[in-house]
Amino acid sequence: MDLGIAGRKAIICASSKGLGKGCAMALAEAGCEITINGRQLDILSATAKEIREKTGAVVHEVGGDVSERSVQDALLAACAEPDILINNNGGPPLKDFRTLDREAILGGVVQNMVTPIELVQRVIDGMVARKFGRIINITSASVLTPLSGLDLSSGARAGLTAFLAGVARDVAHANVTINAILPGMFDTDRIRNNFANAAARQNVPEDKIRADRINGVPAKRLGEADEFGNLAAFLASAHAGYITGQNLLIDGGAFRSAF
Repeated sequence: MDLGIAGRKAIICASSKGLGKGCAMALAEAGCEITINGRQLDILSATAKEIREKTGAVVHEVGGDVSERSVQDALLAACAEPDILINNNGGPPLKDFRTLDREAILGGVVQNMVTPIELVQRVIDGMVARKFGRIINITSASVLTPLSGLDLSSGARAGLTAFLAGVARDVAHANVTINAILPGMFDTDRIRNNFANAAARQNVPEDKIRADRINGVPAKRLGEADEFGNLAAFLASAHAGYITGQNLLIDGGAFRSAF
């Protein structure tokens, strides 16, 4: 399917690896000019090179933590009038909520709620004026179902979801959409680190942790970054203008609900 976004400009935050990279690759394949971002400059550079070689797309690189104002400024200097914004950021580590102090809580809220809102504030009026905009927030399945130890991440991402729910309706008339994708377990560095940490805590082999977690997913596998990216690319497409204010779960059926 031709997604109808060739030539569009996209900012993809935290996209040097993992789900963000999957989104960047899919948008580049669709013909977008992309601006990617990551904290580790060597990985960011390698990802940009890989995407250019595979797709021929124009790829701009902006290093640093997207929660920092200077990095946000750099993203918008590299892509002054984005048609597509994909908000993504690292989440707080797995931790018992009792151990969280105020600084840690505020840090998690800034990462996973305040930062995406700041970027939306800066791009949305231009999208409305141009009568095209696609904003996609990568949140988590934990927005819908509690996951022990991810309370801070869940709360911040749920706050982002609620904050933008009304905004999505306010700009829908201008062909600007705001949606969220809620990933379950995907084969990324983050989930592999979680498996390793759980194995260490429980003093069992990491392979056992991995097998047990996968066994709890009806699809009996982890998700792949490219299939996540393809979903994001469709939501960013010209065909998805009637989808807004939605939370799309992609988890292999792990969240058990009829509605």
